[in-house]
Amino acid sequence: MLRMLYFVSGLFFVGLAFIGAFLPVMPSTIFVILAAGCFARSSPRFETWLLDHKHFGPSLKAWRQHGAILPGAKAMALAGMLAGYLIFWFVVEPAPLLAIGVASLLISSAVYVATRPSGPQP
Repeated sequence: MLRMLYFVSGLFFVGLAFIGAFLPVMPSTIFVILAAGCFARSSPRFETWLLDHKHFGPSLKAWRQHGAILPGAKAMALAGMLAGYLIFWFVVEPAPLLAIGVASLLISSAVYVATRPSGPQP
């Protein structure tokens, strides 16, 4: 039963990753990482498919082997966070406390992404 739950979760995360590959404000890498983790516990065949995937494989391998976020994915993630906040700011016109709270969460996330290695360390 648990294996099936991991498998269905993996499929769900792959779906989100595909959506994120086409929407600039939605990340895809984190969903690929989550999907791979789910497939590692439920379906070695799907895990291998993700690792060998033309678009998602390199990011996934970089994360698994080096804890790295590839430079292009890192730039897109940071740009997406900024774009998301600007959209939030202008569309919602939040109260100052809410604006500060959301900004704090995004800044914390951006710092985490920015400080990850971009590839193998020498």
